[in-house]
Amino acid sequence: MDDLMISTRVSTSGMKAQATRLRVVSENLANADSVATTPGGDPYRRKSVSFQNVLNQETGTQMVKVNRIAADTSTPFEQRYEPNHPAADSRGYVKVSNVNTMVEMMDMREAERSYEANLGAMQISRAMITKTVDLLK
Repeated sequence: MDDLMISTRVSTSGMKAQATRLRVVSENLANADSVATTPGGDPYRRKSVSFQNVLNQETGTQMVKVNRIAADTSTPFEQRYEPNHPAADSRGYVKVSNVNTMVEMMDMREAERSYEANLGAMQISRAMITKTVDLLK
């Protein structure tokens, strides 16, 4: 029975991590069309989530946790020619967010599938716990 409870905890940690990832992807998508507000300024910068395995001392199992949420500095901002925009530089270009909606949609789908897999594992564990309790009655 303890193993089933541990598997539920592992699944829960995975669901929490993927829920955080979904929130970050949603924020990225919401800001995908942002532009700089001042000449030479930077628009919204895409964020990404990294995970880490953490040993649960109580159970001796590896749990997944969000390691950090960081700005994506490796992807450059695009520049769009809009000479009449208030944030245009001296050449008439405005910096546009480095969010690629296709990448974000793929990340969202992957996070959704991981979340569903963890949910399924947790539901199976709960069903097994229920069956075990029923057998002990």
